[in-house]
Amino acid sequence: MSNNMKNIEFEKPAYTDWQDAAIKALKGKPFESLFTTTSEGITLQPLYTQESLITKLGDELDRQVATIRSLQSSPVFQVAQQVHADTSEAFFTQLDDSLARGNEVITIDSRVHFEWTEEVLAKLAPYFSEYSFKITVENAQDPLLAVFHYIAADQQQAVRGFIVSQDTISLPAFPNVRSVNADTTIYHYQGANAVQELAYALALAAKLAGQEESFEAFSKQFFVTFAIDTQFFTEIAKLRAFKVLWKAFLAAYGVTENLKVPTVAETSLRSFSKLDVYVNLLRSSNEALSGLIGGADVFTVHPHDVLTKPTEQSIRIARNVSLILKEETNVLKVIDPAGGSYFIESLTADFVKEAWALFLAIEAAGGIDEYTASGKLAEEIETSYQSRIKAVQTRKQSLIGTNIYANPADVLEEATNPLFAHIKRVAAPFEQLRAEMSAADVKTGIVALGTLKSSKPRADFVTGFLNTVGLVPEKSEPVGTVEEAVAWLKATEAKYVVIAGNDDDTKAFVTAILAEKPAHIIVDVAGKFKDEEQAWLANGLNGFIFAGQNIIEKLQSVFTSMKEVQR
Repeated sequence: MSNNMKNIEFEKPAYTDWQDAAIKALKGKPFESLFTTTSEGITLQPLYTQESLITKLGDELDRQVATIRSLQSSPVFQVAQQVHADTSEAFFTQLDDSLARGNEVITIDSRVHFEWTEEVLAKLAPYFSEYSFKITVENAQDPLLAVFHYIAADQQQAVRGFIVSQDTISLPAFPNVRSVNADTTIYHYQGANAVQELAYALALAAKLAGQEESFEAFSKQFFVTFAIDTQFFTEIAKLRAFKVLWKAFLAAYGVTENLKVPTVAETSLRSFSKLDVYVNLLRSSNEALSGLIGGADVFTVHPHDVLTKPTEQSIRIARNVSLILKEETNVLKVIDPAGGSYFIESLTADFVKEAWALFLAIEAAGGIDEYTASGKLAEEIETSYQSRIKAVQTRKQSLIGTNIYANPADVLEEATNPLFAHIKRVAAPFEQLRAEMSAADVKTGIVALGTLKSSKPRADFVTGFLNTVGLVPEKSEPVGTVEEAVAWLKATEAKYVVIAGNDDDTKAFVTAILAEKPAHIIVDVAGKFKDEEQAWLANGLNGFIFAGQNIIEKLQSVFTSMKEVQR
């Protein structure tokens, strides 16, 4: 018996075997339905194998992995806790607390509520001599930059950090302060996708390299900044792809050695919401793990309530996200932990190919400035943004707590952190419409046709649909006659009502209900009824609610109609 067991072999299934099983499980749906197209225009396969990856990349696979590993900096994923404070006293208290509790990189946005006085800058200067830092300034005249005047000459060589600015900052006395930055977050927060961000990073690098006296001088001052979004594997591949693209960029300048460029990253806020803010904590944790696996060198986790005003608790939680990931995942014990994953290697290669092609197109157009002036860059980003926001508003992409599983009891915080007011967040249209409907005290309802069992699926769908903008519909008991339905409509305070039932009950009831409904009530039907649509609309039906519909467009239309009826 034991000898027979030793001789048993398990046959390795071929891709075609898996494909046949998948087609059978799809029960008539085409195999192509398993393919997904990303916002970057890249088709994701349902299964990746070693054979398919080798066929796609060949010898490039080994070179891609080797390049990424050779350009990995050390240390990796340094914790960059941003300081949020209203007074200089609170600023230094929070700064000391963060450094004592694991913060590794002093992170400051110069746009604070207090003044950068000589006293404050003199007190801050010793921190810059002892710790690495990342500061964001508005321009070369930013008052925070005066902090470098208070650092003693014998300490200037040891000062290390990053300056994020749209202007070129020159600090020749501080050779280890990097101030030449390809900041892709400005594009990311307008809606750019991963391929665009990578291409723009290279285009900015080309522009900035041309402004320096030599490429060597440029490389010592240069770093790149990324925002890491919620698309987990996409963001890992984005960070890995930049290293491959940087190697190609160096080769174009005749540089053969591995010049590492620091990658400074932060959690993205474009998927953050002011509603159900603790979901933002889950988003930022997911984003931080992408940054960790992807190989970001310096990382900032924004507090989950940063869109309004962070608290001591939210700041502590944000810092602990980085610390826990660093200490508990063991990811940092491996160089390039995503290396060798068939899916991520393939996605990385796709990003490299597409981003390099876009970069060459930008250079052919005269560089990033000419490309921007032509309007092409803005057009590309807007197209990407519209694709992203449409996916959220039609629920092709879930935004928990916003477009699905929304809690209408959540109170929308009106305050806005001015540092992030410019971000084109995909949750913002939901928040705005919720605020408008709340101010107008909109009342809605659902007429449940037939039995509870037959009406519940569509009634629940409508409830979730309306919850996304804070509406809690009044539900009727299941009604079995037209008279019961009309009586409920005449008694309700709702000005907008959706009829929810199965196909048979809906077809049997709607025409008669429309004939007797109160004139001031706007009525929709849950579901798609193509054969009956024109007749029902002609008899007074407002429209339909169904899966895949644009939630914002639909409910904005309903809100507009309600205001017109009230006039």
